[in-house]
Amino acid sequence: MTASERIDQMIEDLTDWRGKTLAGLRKSILAADSEIIEEWKWMGSPVWSRDGIIAVGNAHKGKVKLTFMYGAQLPDPDRLFNTGFEGNVRRAIDLFEGDKINDRALKALIRAAIELNQAKSSKTAKKPAKKAAAGARATAKKKA
Repeated sequence: MTASERIDQMIEDLTDWRGKTLAGLRKSILAADSEIIEEWKWMGSPVWSRDGIIAVGNAHKGKVKLTFMYGAQLPDPDRLFNTGFEGNVRRAIDLFEGDKINDRALKALIRAAIELNQAKSSKTAKKPAKKAAAGARATAKKKA
């Protein structure tokens, strides 16, 4: 079973408002960028990634939680984040029965998370190249 099929099954198994809420979040996330990949991690969590993890979705007893891996570093002008402020890395959106999500703001948050992931990937890719160049210079000096 693929990750997307597992997420489909999870949503189908949630026969109350949480299934509908998670399905709506998923639809907005996937609509934000056509290259987002769905994954299934940690023994049962839907994960959305592009150049790194963007967010993890979970249905709990009385809420649906969407946790952004690097949410503390993201701009949130519409104040979607409502939990996770005690940490320095993650931020989350807890949705309770009857809550509505601002679709435009959620998509903007998703795009900002992708940009952050890409910036992190870019920095990581440059570091080994710098080390390799420094090593080549050192080798050249030894030969001279």
